[in-house]
Amino acid sequence: MRLQGNLNNIRLRNKMLIIYFLSVFVPVILTNVIFYNITTNNVKKQKLQDLSLAIEQMRNEFKYQIDTVIGISSVLYNDTILNEYLDQQYEQSSDYVINYHSYITSMLEKYTPVYRAIQITLYTNNDTIIYGGHVLPFSKSTQEQEWYKRLEESNTLNPIIVQDLTATVQPTISIVRKLSSSTAKARYAKALKIDIHPEFIKQVFNNVTFEGSVYLLADDVVLYQASPNGDIARADDKFDEVEKGAIILEQDFPNTQYLSNWRVLGEFQESEVLVAVRKSREFVIYMAIPNVVIPSLIIIWFTRSLNVRIIRILKQMKRVKNHIFETIDNEETKDEIGQLTMEFNRMTLQIKSLISDVYMADIQKKELELKRNQSQLHALQSQINPHFLFNSLETIRMRSLMKSEEETAKIISHMAKIFRKSLTWGKDQVTVKDELDLVESYLQIQKYRFGDKLDYRIEVDQECLTDLIPKMTLQPLVENASIHGIEPLKTSGLISICVNKTKAGTKFTVRDNGVGIPQDKLNELLDNLRYSEEIGERIGVQNVYLRLKLFYGDLVRFEISSEQGMGTTFEIEINHPL
Repeated sequence: MRLQGNLNNIRLRNKMLIIYFLSVFVPVILTNVIFYNITTNNVKKQKLQDLSLAIEQMRNEFKYQIDTVIGISSVLYNDTILNEYLDQQYEQSSDYVINYHSYITSMLEKYTPVYRAIQITLYTNNDTIIYGGHVLPFSKSTQEQEWYKRLEESNTLNPIIVQDLTATVQPTISIVRKLSSSTAKARYAKALKIDIHPEFIKQVFNNVTFEGSVYLLADDVVLYQASPNGDIARADDKFDEVEKGAIILEQDFPNTQYLSNWRVLGEFQESEVLVAVRKSREFVIYMAIPNVVIPSLIIIWFTRSLNVRIIRILKQMKRVKNHIFETIDNEETKDEIGQLTMEFNRMTLQIKSLISDVYMADIQKKELELKRNQSQLHALQSQINPHFLFNSLETIRMRSLMKSEEETAKIISHMAKIFRKSLTWGKDQVTVKDELDLVESYLQIQKYRFGDKLDYRIEVDQECLTDLIPKMTLQPLVENASIHGIEPLKTSGLISICVNKTKAGTKFTVRDNGVGIPQDKLNELLDNLRYSEEIGERIGVQNVYLRLKLFYGDLVRFEISSEQGMGTTFEIEINHPL
Protein backbone atom coordinates (compact mmCIF):
# COMPACT_ATOMS: atom_id res chain seq x y z
CA MET A 1 0.00 0.00 0.00
CA ARG A 2 2.87 2.35 0.79
CA LEU A 3 4.44 1.66 -2.60
CA GLN A 4 1.09 2.30 -4.28
CA GLY A 5 0.84 5.62 -2.46
CA ASN A 6 4.31 6.62 -3.62
CA LEU A 7 3.40 5.77 -7.22
CA ASN A 8 0.32 7.96 -6.96
CA ASN A 9 2.59 10.94 -6.30
CA ILE A 10 4.58 10.45 -9.52
CA ARG A 11 3.57 12.36 -12.63
CA LEU A 12 2.13 10.36 -15.50
CA ARG A 13 5.01 11.21 -17.83
CA ASN A 14 7.54 9.97 -15.27
CA LYS A 15 5.49 6.80 -14.76
CA MET A 16 5.66 6.11 -18.48
CA LEU A 17 9.42 6.68 -18.41
CA ILE A 18 9.76 4.26 -15.50
CA ILE A 19 7.73 1.67 -17.41
CA TYR A 20 9.91 2.22 -20.46
CA PHE A 21 13.21 1.85 -18.59
CA LEU A 22 12.13 -1.13 -16.48
CA SER A 23 10.18 -2.99 -19.17
CA VAL A 24 12.03 -2.12 -22.39
CA PHE A 25 15.39 -0.40 -22.08
CA VAL A 26 16.94 -2.33 -19.19
CA PRO A 27 15.75 -5.82 -20.37
CA VAL A 28 16.97 -5.17 -23.94
CA ILE A 29 20.37 -3.94 -22.76
CA LEU A 30 20.75 -6.80 -20.27
CA THR A 31 19.69 -9.36 -22.86
CA ASN A 32 22.23 -8.13 -25.39
CA VAL A 33 25.00 -7.84 -22.83
CA ILE A 34 24.33 -11.37 -21.56
CA PHE A 35 24.12 -12.68 -25.14
CA TYR A 36 27.41 -11.01 -26.02
CA ASN A 37 29.15 -12.32 -22.90
CA ILE A 38 27.89 -15.87 -23.43
CA THR A 39 28.96 -15.78 -27.07
CA THR A 40 32.37 -14.41 -26.12
CA ASN A 41 32.90 -17.04 -23.44
CA ASN A 42 31.78 -19.87 -25.72
CA VAL A 43 34.02 -18.75 -28.56
CA LYS A 44 36.94 -18.24 -26.19
CA LYS A 45 36.40 -21.65 -24.62
CA GLN A 46 36.18 -23.34 -28.02
CA LYS A 47 39.22 -21.44 -29.25
CA LEU A 48 41.25 -22.41 -26.21
CA GLN A 49 40.22 -26.02 -26.69
CA ASP A 50 41.25 -25.91 -30.36
CA LEU A 51 44.58 -24.28 -29.53
CA SER A 52 45.20 -26.77 -26.74
CA LEU A 53 44.53 -29.61 -29.18
CA ALA A 54 46.97 -28.01 -31.64
CA ILE A 55 49.66 -27.83 -28.94
CA GLU A 56 48.94 -31.44 -27.97
CA GLN A 57 49.14 -32.52 -31.61
CA MET A 58 52.55 -30.84 -32.05
CA ARG A 59 53.78 -32.44 -28.84
CA ASN A 60 52.60 -35.89 -29.88
CA GLU A 61 54.11 -35.57 -33.35
CA PHE A 62 57.45 -34.39 -31.93
CA LYS A 63 57.42 -37.21 -29.35
CA TYR A 64 56.58 -39.71 -32.06
CA GLN A 65 59.52 -38.60 -34.17
CA ILE A 66 61.86 -38.63 -31.13
CA ASP A 67 60.61 -42.12 -30.25
CA THR A 68 61.33 -43.18 -33.84
CA VAL A 69 64.87 -41.86 -33.61
CA ILE A 70 65.29 -43.54 -30.21
CA GLY A 71 64.09 -46.77 -31.81
CA ILE A 72 66.69 -46.44 -34.59
CA SER A 73 69.38 -45.93 -31.97
CA SER A 74 68.19 -49.04 -30.13
CA VAL A 75 68.35 -51.10 -33.34
CA LEU A 76 71.92 -49.94 -34.03
CA TYR A 77 72.82 -50.44 -30.35
CA ASN A 78 71.68 -54.07 -30.48
CA ASP A 79 73.20 -54.82 -33.91
CA THR A 80 75.89 -57.41 -33.08
CA ILE A 81 77.40 -57.44 -36.57
CA LEU A 82 77.76 -53.66 -36.59
CA ASN A 83 79.48 -53.75 -33.20
CA GLU A 84 81.82 -56.54 -34.34
CA TYR A 85 82.74 -54.65 -37.51
CA LEU A 86 83.58 -51.58 -35.47
CA ASP A 87 85.55 -53.66 -32.88
CA GLN A 88 87.45 -55.66 -35.49
CA GLN A 89 91.15 -54.96 -36.16
CA TYR A 90 91.69 -54.65 -39.87
CA GLU A 91 95.12 -55.63 -41.18
CA GLN A 92 94.12 -54.45 -44.58
CA SER A 93 92.03 -51.40 -45.26
CA SER A 94 90.19 -53.18 -48.04
CA ASP A 95 88.58 -55.51 -45.50
CA TYR A 96 87.00 -52.53 -43.71
CA VAL A 97 85.86 -50.98 -46.97
CA ILE A 98 84.14 -54.22 -47.90
CA ASN A 99 82.39 -54.40 -44.53
CA TYR A 100 81.43 -50.73 -44.70
CA HIS A 101 79.83 -50.96 -48.11
CA SER A 102 78.35 -54.39 -47.63
CA TYR A 103 76.76 -53.88 -44.24
CA ILE A 104 77.10 -50.48 -42.63
CA THR A 105 75.65 -48.50 -45.54
CA SER A 106 72.93 -51.11 -46.07
CA MET A 107 71.92 -50.73 -42.44
CA LEU A 108 71.56 -46.99 -42.90
CA GLU A 109 69.52 -47.44 -46.07
CA LYS A 110 66.84 -49.17 -43.97
CA TYR A 111 65.99 -45.74 -42.54
CA THR A 112 65.64 -44.00 -45.87
CA PRO A 113 62.15 -42.55 -45.08
CA VAL A 114 63.63 -40.42 -42.26
CA TYR A 115 67.16 -40.16 -43.60
CA ARG A 116 66.61 -36.60 -44.77
CA ALA A 117 65.48 -35.50 -41.31
CA ILE A 118 68.30 -37.16 -39.35
CA GLN A 119 72.02 -37.64 -39.68
CA ILE A 120 73.59 -40.85 -38.19
CA THR A 121 77.23 -40.79 -37.17
CA LEU A 122 79.27 -43.59 -35.55
CA TYR A 123 82.28 -42.69 -33.41
CA THR A 124 85.12 -45.06 -32.41
CA ASN A 125 88.78 -45.03 -31.41
CA ASN A 126 89.64 -48.04 -33.65
CA ASP A 127 92.70 -46.82 -35.55
CA THR A 128 92.49 -49.68 -38.10
CA ILE A 129 89.33 -48.13 -39.55
CA ILE A 130 89.44 -45.68 -42.37
CA TYR A 131 87.46 -42.73 -41.04
CA GLY A 132 84.96 -41.12 -43.32
CA GLY A 133 81.31 -41.13 -44.30
CA HIS A 134 79.29 -42.08 -41.22
CA VAL A 135 82.20 -43.34 -39.12
CA LEU A 136 84.39 -40.76 -37.39
CA PRO A 137 87.13 -40.94 -34.72
CA PHE A 138 87.05 -39.51 -31.19
CA SER A 139 89.18 -36.58 -32.19
CA LYS A 140 90.24 -33.83 -29.83
CA SER A 141 87.63 -31.46 -31.23
CA THR A 142 84.98 -34.14 -30.80
CA GLN A 143 85.90 -34.68 -27.17
CA GLU A 144 85.48 -30.96 -26.52
CA GLN A 145 81.89 -31.00 -27.71
CA GLU A 146 79.06 -30.90 -25.19
CA TRP A 147 77.43 -34.11 -26.32
CA TYR A 148 80.63 -36.11 -25.74
CA LYS A 149 81.07 -34.66 -22.26
CA ARG A 150 77.47 -35.47 -21.40
CA LEU A 151 77.91 -39.01 -22.69
CA GLU A 152 81.06 -39.60 -20.65
CA GLU A 153 79.49 -38.22 -17.48
CA SER A 154 76.27 -40.20 -17.85
CA ASN A 155 77.62 -43.70 -17.00
CA THR A 156 74.61 -45.20 -18.76
CA LEU A 157 73.99 -47.14 -21.95
CA ASN A 158 70.54 -45.56 -22.42
CA PRO A 159 70.07 -42.88 -25.09
CA ILE A 160 70.58 -39.26 -24.06
CA ILE A 161 69.07 -36.22 -25.76
CA VAL A 162 71.45 -33.27 -25.93
CA GLN A 163 71.19 -29.82 -27.46
CA ASP A 164 73.91 -28.05 -29.38
CA LEU A 165 73.71 -24.59 -27.79
CA THR A 166 76.52 -23.31 -30.00
CA ALA A 167 74.26 -23.14 -33.03
CA THR A 168 74.10 -19.68 -34.57
CA VAL A 169 70.43 -19.70 -35.51
CA GLN A 170 68.58 -22.59 -33.88
CA PRO A 171 69.83 -25.36 -31.58
CA THR A 172 70.40 -28.83 -32.98
CA ILE A 173 68.87 -31.76 -31.11
CA SER A 174 70.91 -34.98 -31.01
CA ILE A 175 70.38 -38.47 -29.57
CA VAL A 176 73.63 -40.00 -28.37
CA ARG A 177 74.43 -43.31 -26.69
CA LYS A 178 77.30 -45.68 -26.09
CA LEU A 179 77.59 -48.85 -28.22
CA SER A 180 78.59 -52.28 -26.85
CA SER A 181 79.16 -55.73 -28.39
CA SER A 182 77.03 -58.68 -27.29
CA THR A 183 79.35 -61.32 -28.81
CA ALA A 184 82.65 -60.38 -27.35
CA LYS A 185 84.23 -58.02 -25.00
CA ALA A 186 84.45 -54.61 -26.59
CA ARG A 187 87.98 -53.69 -27.60
CA TYR A 188 87.28 -50.10 -28.51
CA ALA A 189 85.04 -47.31 -27.27
CA LYS A 190 82.14 -46.66 -29.58
CA ALA A 191 79.32 -44.09 -29.64
CA LEU A 192 76.26 -43.38 -31.75
CA LYS A 193 75.13 -39.83 -32.52
CA ILE A 194 71.90 -39.08 -34.43
CA ASP A 195 71.38 -35.40 -35.27
CA ILE A 196 67.82 -34.15 -35.95
CA HIS A 197 67.72 -31.53 -38.66
CA PRO A 198 66.21 -28.11 -37.63
CA GLU A 199 63.98 -28.20 -40.70
CA PHE A 200 62.40 -31.35 -39.32
CA ILE A 201 61.58 -29.53 -36.06
CA LYS A 202 60.27 -26.58 -38.06
CA GLN A 203 58.01 -28.90 -40.02
CA VAL A 204 56.59 -30.35 -36.79
CA PHE A 205 55.91 -27.02 -35.02
CA ASN A 206 54.75 -24.88 -37.96
CA ASN A 207 51.09 -25.65 -37.27
CA VAL A 208 48.93 -23.26 -39.28
CA THR A 209 45.98 -23.75 -36.91
CA PHE A 210 47.78 -22.13 -33.97
CA GLU A 211 47.46 -18.33 -33.97
CA GLY A 212 50.46 -17.43 -31.86
CA SER A 213 54.00 -18.33 -30.92
CA VAL A 214 55.08 -21.92 -30.23
CA TYR A 215 58.12 -22.72 -28.09
CA LEU A 216 60.00 -25.98 -27.60
CA LEU A 217 61.61 -25.72 -24.18
CA ALA A 218 64.18 -27.87 -22.40
CA ASP A 219 64.87 -26.75 -18.82
CA ASP A 220 63.29 -23.38 -19.76
CA VAL A 221 65.81 -22.92 -22.61
CA VAL A 222 64.15 -22.14 -25.92
CA LEU A 223 65.21 -24.79 -28.46
CA TYR A 224 62.78 -23.66 -31.13
CA GLN A 225 60.35 -20.80 -31.62
CA ALA A 226 57.71 -20.46 -34.30
CA SER A 227 56.09 -17.03 -34.36
CA PRO A 228 53.59 -15.46 -36.77
CA ASN A 229 55.92 -12.46 -37.16
CA GLY A 230 58.93 -14.68 -37.94
CA ASP A 231 60.83 -14.15 -34.65
CA ILE A 232 63.53 -16.74 -33.99
CA ALA A 233 64.84 -17.48 -30.51
CA ARG A 234 68.57 -17.73 -29.89
CA ALA A 235 70.03 -20.88 -28.39
CA ASP A 236 70.69 -19.26 -25.05
CA ASP A 237 67.29 -17.55 -24.78
CA LYS A 238 65.39 -18.14 -21.54
CA PHE A 239 61.61 -18.19 -21.52
CA ASP A 240 60.99 -16.10 -18.44
CA GLU A 241 58.68 -13.31 -19.62
CA VAL A 242 55.10 -13.36 -20.82
CA GLU A 243 53.75 -10.55 -22.96
CA LYS A 244 51.03 -8.39 -21.44
CA GLY A 245 47.58 -9.80 -22.18
CA ALA A 246 49.00 -13.13 -23.37
CA ILE A 247 47.51 -16.56 -22.64
CA ILE A 248 49.85 -19.52 -22.13
CA LEU A 249 49.07 -23.15 -23.04
CA GLU A 250 51.62 -25.87 -22.42
CA GLN A 251 52.02 -29.60 -22.79
CA ASP A 252 54.79 -31.63 -21.16
CA PHE A 253 56.00 -35.12 -22.07
CA PRO A 254 54.60 -37.50 -19.45
CA ASN A 255 55.96 -41.01 -18.92
CA THR A 256 59.09 -40.20 -20.93
CA GLN A 257 62.37 -40.33 -19.08
CA TYR A 258 64.54 -38.76 -21.75
CA LEU A 259 62.05 -35.85 -22.24
CA SER A 260 61.19 -35.31 -18.57
CA ASN A 261 62.20 -31.64 -18.49
CA TRP A 262 60.91 -30.83 -21.96
CA ARG A 263 57.64 -29.11 -22.81
CA VAL A 264 55.82 -27.51 -25.70
CA LEU A 265 54.43 -24.07 -24.90
CA GLY A 266 52.02 -21.91 -26.88
CA GLU A 267 51.62 -18.16 -26.34
CA PHE A 268 48.94 -16.04 -27.97
CA GLN A 269 47.13 -12.76 -27.36
CA GLU A 270 43.55 -12.96 -26.19
CA SER A 271 42.71 -9.95 -28.35
CA GLU A 272 43.77 -11.86 -31.47
CA VAL A 273 41.73 -14.89 -30.49
CA LEU A 274 38.60 -12.80 -29.94
CA VAL A 275 38.84 -10.78 -33.16
CA ALA A 276 35.87 -12.62 -34.59
CA VAL A 277 33.90 -12.02 -31.40
CA ARG A 278 34.61 -8.32 -31.52
CA LYS A 279 33.42 -8.21 -35.09
CA SER A 280 30.15 -9.71 -33.89
CA ARG A 281 29.80 -6.81 -31.46
CA GLU A 282 28.63 -4.55 -34.27
CA PHE A 283 26.05 -7.14 -35.24
CA VAL A 284 24.78 -7.26 -31.63
CA ILE A 285 24.59 -3.45 -31.54
CA TYR A 286 22.72 -3.30 -34.84
CA MET A 287 20.26 -5.85 -33.48
CA ALA A 288 19.83 -3.92 -30.23
CA ILE A 289 19.20 -0.51 -31.84
CA PRO A 290 15.81 -1.41 -33.38
CA ASN A 291 14.78 -3.14 -30.14
CA VAL A 292 15.43 0.12 -28.28
CA VAL A 293 14.43 2.76 -30.84
CA ILE A 294 11.11 1.29 -32.01
CA PRO A 295 9.65 0.77 -28.49
CA SER A 296 10.98 4.22 -27.54
CA LEU A 297 9.11 5.87 -30.41
CA ILE A 298 5.94 3.96 -29.55
CA ILE A 299 6.22 4.96 -25.86
CA ILE A 300 6.77 8.61 -26.82
CA TRP A 301 3.79 8.52 -29.17
CA PHE A 302 1.46 7.04 -26.53
CA THR A 303 2.85 9.27 -23.76
CA ARG A 304 2.29 12.40 -25.83
CA SER A 305 -1.29 11.31 -26.56
CA LEU A 306 -1.96 10.98 -22.83
CA ASN A 307 0.28 13.56 -21.18
CA VAL A 308 -0.44 16.56 -23.41
CA ARG A 309 -4.22 16.28 -23.06
CA ILE A 310 -4.11 15.67 -19.29
CA ILE A 311 -1.86 18.71 -18.77
CA ARG A 312 -4.27 20.80 -20.84
CA ILE A 313 -7.17 19.73 -18.59
CA LEU A 314 -5.08 20.48 -15.49
CA LYS A 315 -4.21 23.99 -16.70
CA GLN A 316 -7.85 24.71 -17.46
CA MET A 317 -8.87 23.55 -13.98
CA LYS A 318 -6.42 26.04 -12.47
CA ARG A 319 -8.03 28.77 -14.57
CA VAL A 320 -11.43 27.75 -13.21
CA LYS A 321 -10.02 28.17 -9.71
CA ASN A 322 -9.29 31.78 -10.62
CA HIS A 323 -12.90 32.26 -11.82
CA ILE A 324 -12.03 31.92 -15.53
CA PHE A 325 -14.70 29.64 -16.89
CA GLU A 326 -13.60 28.67 -20.39
CA THR A 327 -14.13 25.38 -22.15
CA ILE A 328 -11.39 23.25 -23.71
CA ASP A 329 -11.20 23.21 -27.50
CA ASN A 330 -10.94 19.54 -28.19
CA GLU A 331 -11.86 17.08 -30.89
CA GLU A 332 -14.33 14.49 -29.73
CA THR A 333 -12.42 11.32 -28.83
CA LYS A 334 -13.76 8.11 -27.37
CA ASP A 335 -11.02 7.27 -24.89
CA GLU A 336 -11.19 8.11 -21.17
CA ILE A 337 -9.33 11.41 -21.53
CA GLY A 338 -11.66 12.53 -24.31
CA GLN A 339 -14.69 11.71 -22.13
CA LEU A 340 -13.07 13.52 -19.20
CA THR A 341 -12.57 16.61 -21.38
CA MET A 342 -16.22 16.58 -22.48
CA GLU A 343 -17.46 16.24 -18.88
CA PHE A 344 -15.14 19.05 -17.78
CA ASN A 345 -16.55 21.37 -20.46
CA ARG A 346 -20.10 20.48 -19.41
CA MET A 347 -19.25 21.07 -15.74
CA THR A 348 -17.57 24.40 -16.52
CA LEU A 349 -20.62 25.66 -18.38
CA GLN A 350 -22.93 24.60 -15.54
CA ILE A 351 -20.74 26.27 -12.90
CA LYS A 352 -20.62 29.45 -14.95
CA SER A 353 -24.39 29.42 -15.23
CA LEU A 354 -24.91 28.79 -11.53
CA ILE A 355 -22.49 31.53 -10.55
CA SER A 356 -24.16 34.02 -12.87
CA ASP A 357 -27.73 33.20 -11.82
CA VAL A 358 -27.60 32.12 -8.19
CA TYR A 359 -24.20 32.20 -6.53
CA MET A 360 -23.31 35.87 -7.00
CA ALA A 361 -26.67 36.98 -5.61
CA ASP A 362 -26.36 34.62 -2.68
CA ILE A 363 -22.83 35.88 -1.97
CA GLN A 364 -24.05 39.46 -1.81
CA LYS A 365 -26.77 38.45 0.62
CA LYS A 366 -24.34 36.52 2.82
CA GLU A 367 -21.91 39.41 2.88
CA LEU A 368 -24.63 41.75 4.16
CA GLU A 369 -25.62 39.32 6.89
CA LEU A 370 -21.97 38.79 7.86
CA LYS A 371 -21.33 42.51 8.20
CA ARG A 372 -24.48 42.87 10.35
CA ASN A 373 -23.40 40.00 12.64
CA GLN A 374 -19.90 41.41 12.96
CA SER A 375 -21.31 44.77 14.03
CA GLN A 376 -23.42 43.08 16.67
CA LEU A 377 -20.44 41.07 17.92
CA HIS A 378 -18.21 44.12 18.22
CA ALA A 379 -20.94 45.89 20.16
CA LEU A 380 -21.27 42.94 22.52
CA GLN A 381 -17.52 42.54 23.01
CA SER A 382 -17.12 46.20 23.89
CA GLN A 383 -19.55 45.69 26.79
CA ILE A 384 -17.58 42.85 28.37
CA ASN A 385 -15.20 44.00 31.13
CA PRO A 386 -12.07 41.76 31.50
CA HIS A 387 -12.37 42.19 35.27
CA PHE A 388 -15.56 40.14 35.06
CA LEU A 389 -13.45 37.16 33.87
CA PHE A 390 -10.87 37.67 36.65
CA ASN A 391 -13.63 37.94 39.28
CA SER A 392 -15.29 34.82 37.93
CA LEU A 393 -12.05 32.85 38.08
CA GLU A 394 -11.43 34.15 41.64
CA THR A 395 -14.95 33.06 42.67
CA ILE A 396 -14.34 29.59 41.23
CA ARG A 397 -11.01 29.39 43.05
CA MET A 398 -12.58 30.38 46.42
CA ARG A 399 -15.39 27.84 46.03
CA SER A 400 -12.76 25.16 45.26
CA LEU A 401 -10.91 26.05 48.45
CA MET A 402 -14.16 25.87 50.42
CA LYS A 403 -14.67 22.37 49.01
CA SER A 404 -11.05 21.48 49.88
CA GLU A 405 -10.17 21.16 46.19
CA GLU A 406 -6.83 22.84 46.71
CA GLU A 407 -5.21 21.46 43.57
CA THR A 408 -8.03 22.79 41.37
CA ALA A 409 -7.87 26.14 43.17
CA LYS A 410 -4.13 26.28 42.62
CA ILE A 411 -4.48 25.64 38.88
CA ILE A 412 -7.26 28.26 38.57
CA SER A 413 -4.97 30.71 40.33
CA HIS A 414 -2.23 30.02 37.83
CA MET A 415 -4.66 30.40 34.94
CA ALA A 416 -5.87 33.76 36.28
CA LYS A 417 -2.28 34.93 36.65
CA ILE A 418 -1.42 33.97 33.04
CA PHE A 419 -4.64 35.50 31.73
CA ARG A 420 -4.04 38.76 33.63
CA LYS A 421 -0.43 39.09 32.44
CA SER A 422 -1.44 38.33 28.85
CA LEU A 423 -4.16 41.00 28.71
CA THR A 424 -2.48 43.68 30.80
CA TRP A 425 0.68 44.18 28.77
CA GLY A 426 1.46 47.55 30.40
CA LYS A 427 5.21 47.69 29.99
CA ASP A 428 7.54 45.97 27.54
CA GLN A 429 10.12 44.76 30.11
CA VAL A 430 9.71 42.73 33.28
CA THR A 431 12.08 41.31 35.85
CA VAL A 432 13.48 37.83 35.50
CA LYS A 433 11.54 36.89 38.65
CA ASP A 434 8.18 37.97 37.12
CA GLU A 435 8.96 36.12 33.88
CA LEU A 436 9.86 32.93 35.81
CA ASP A 437 6.63 33.24 37.85
CA LEU A 438 4.68 33.27 34.58
CA VAL A 439 6.68 30.29 33.32
CA GLU A 440 6.10 28.34 36.52
CA SER A 441 2.36 29.04 36.37
CA TYR A 442 2.28 27.70 32.83
CA LEU A 443 4.28 24.59 33.81
CA GLN A 444 2.01 23.97 36.80
CA ILE A 445 -1.00 23.96 34.48
CA GLN A 446 0.78 21.62 32.04
CA LYS A 447 1.82 19.31 34.88
CA TYR A 448 -1.81 19.28 36.07
CA ARG A 449 -2.76 18.17 32.53
CA PHE A 450 -0.09 15.53 31.98
CA GLY A 451 0.63 14.37 35.53
CA ASP A 452 3.88 12.41 35.94
CA LYS A 453 4.60 12.58 32.20
CA LEU A 454 5.94 16.13 32.64
CA ASP A 455 8.51 17.31 35.13
CA TYR A 456 10.40 20.60 35.26
CA ARG A 457 13.34 22.19 37.02
CA ILE A 458 14.07 25.91 37.41
CA GLU A 459 17.58 27.01 38.45
CA VAL A 460 18.41 30.70 38.75
CA ASP A 461 21.19 32.76 40.24
CA GLN A 462 19.73 35.08 42.88
CA GLU A 463 21.55 38.09 41.49
CA CYS A 464 19.72 37.62 38.16
CA LEU A 465 16.19 37.90 39.58
CA THR A 466 16.09 41.71 39.34
CA ASP A 467 17.44 41.89 35.77
CA LEU A 468 15.01 43.26 33.20
CA ILE A 469 14.19 41.33 30.05
CA PRO A 470 11.47 41.72 27.36
CA LYS A 471 8.12 40.39 28.52
CA MET A 472 7.18 36.91 27.30
CA THR A 473 10.81 35.97 26.49
CA LEU A 474 10.99 32.57 28.18
CA GLN A 475 7.31 31.53 28.24
CA PRO A 476 7.03 30.90 24.43
CA LEU A 477 10.21 28.80 24.53
CA VAL A 478 8.88 26.74 27.45
CA GLU A 479 5.54 26.35 25.68
CA ASN A 480 7.37 25.18 22.55
CA ALA A 481 9.33 22.63 24.63
CA SER A 482 6.12 21.36 26.28
CA ILE A 483 3.89 21.09 23.20
CA HIS A 484 6.41 20.07 20.53
CA GLY A 485 9.04 18.33 22.64
CA ILE A 486 7.47 16.55 25.62
CA GLU A 487 3.81 16.04 24.57
CA PRO A 488 4.61 13.66 21.62
CA LEU A 489 6.74 11.48 23.95
CA LYS A 490 5.38 8.14 25.07
CA THR A 491 7.51 8.34 28.23
CA SER A 492 8.02 11.05 30.86
CA GLY A 493 9.94 14.19 29.95
CA LEU A 494 11.87 16.96 31.69
CA ILE A 495 12.05 20.70 30.97
CA SER A 496 14.97 22.61 32.51
CA ILE A 497 15.15 26.41 32.78
CA CYS A 498 18.51 27.83 33.89
CA VAL A 499 19.43 31.49 34.39
CA ASN A 500 23.12 32.13 35.07
CA LYS A 501 25.25 35.18 35.51
CA THR A 502 28.23 35.34 33.14
CA LYS A 503 31.20 37.67 32.87
CA ALA A 504 29.61 39.43 29.91
CA GLY A 505 25.98 39.41 31.06
CA THR A 506 23.14 36.92 31.64
CA LYS A 507 22.59 33.53 30.04
CA PHE A 508 19.16 31.85 29.73
CA THR A 509 18.87 28.15 28.82
CA VAL A 510 15.63 26.26 28.08
CA ARG A 511 16.26 22.55 27.50
CA ASP A 512 14.00 19.53 27.03
CA ASN A 513 14.64 15.84 26.45
CA GLY A 514 11.73 15.45 24.04
CA VAL A 515 11.45 14.21 20.47
CA GLY A 516 13.68 16.94 19.00
CA ILE A 517 13.36 18.82 15.73
CA PRO A 518 14.05 17.11 12.36
CA GLN A 519 17.09 18.55 10.60
CA ASP A 520 15.15 19.95 7.65
CA LYS A 521 12.63 21.76 9.92
CA LEU A 522 15.50 23.02 12.11
CA ASN A 523 17.25 24.45 9.04
CA GLU A 524 13.98 26.08 7.94
CA LEU A 525 13.49 27.62 11.41
CA LEU A 526 17.06 28.96 11.49
CA ASP A 527 16.64 30.44 8.01
CA ASN A 528 13.44 32.22 9.12
CA LEU A 529 15.24 33.63 12.13
CA ARG A 530 18.14 34.77 9.99
CA TYR A 531 16.25 36.46 7.15
CA SER A 532 12.80 37.47 8.42
CA GLU A 533 12.48 40.98 9.86
CA GLU A 534 8.70 41.15 10.57
CA ILE A 535 7.15 40.41 13.97
CA GLY A 536 3.42 40.62 13.11
CA GLU A 537 1.00 38.82 15.41
CA ARG A 538 3.23 35.81 16.14
CA ILE A 539 4.20 34.98 19.72
CA GLY A 540 6.41 31.97 19.01
CA VAL A 541 10.18 31.41 18.76
CA GLN A 542 10.60 33.84 15.86
CA ASN A 543 8.72 36.57 17.77
CA VAL A 544 11.05 36.12 20.76
CA TYR A 545 14.13 36.33 18.57
CA LEU A 546 13.02 39.48 16.72
CA ARG A 547 11.97 41.30 19.91
CA LEU A 548 15.35 40.49 21.50
CA LYS A 549 17.07 41.89 18.40
CA LEU A 550 14.97 45.08 18.66
CA PHE A 551 15.92 45.55 22.32
CA TYR A 552 19.59 44.54 22.30
CA GLY A 553 20.78 44.41 18.69
CA ASP A 554 24.20 42.71 18.41
CA LEU A 555 24.49 42.36 22.20
CA VAL A 556 22.20 39.33 22.20
CA ARG A 557 23.09 35.77 21.09
CA PHE A 558 20.22 33.41 20.28
CA GLU A 559 21.02 29.77 19.42
CA ILE A 560 18.94 26.64 18.82
CA SER A 561 20.38 23.13 18.87
CA SER A 562 18.40 19.93 18.50
CA GLU A 563 18.93 16.25 17.81
CA GLN A 564 16.00 14.11 16.80
CA GLY A 565 15.09 11.73 19.62
CA MET A 566 17.38 13.52 22.11
CA GLY A 567 15.69 16.90 22.71
CA THR A 568 16.05 20.62 21.96
CA THR A 569 18.02 23.43 23.63
CA PHE A 570 17.42 27.19 23.38
CA GLU A 571 20.23 29.48 24.56
CA ILE A 572 19.92 33.26 25.02
CA GLU A 573 22.92 35.29 26.13
CA ILE A 574 22.39 39.02 26.77
CA ASN A 575 25.65 40.93 27.11
CA HIS A 576 25.98 44.18 29.06
CA PRO A 577 26.98 47.20 26.95
CA LEU A 578 30.60 48.32 27.40
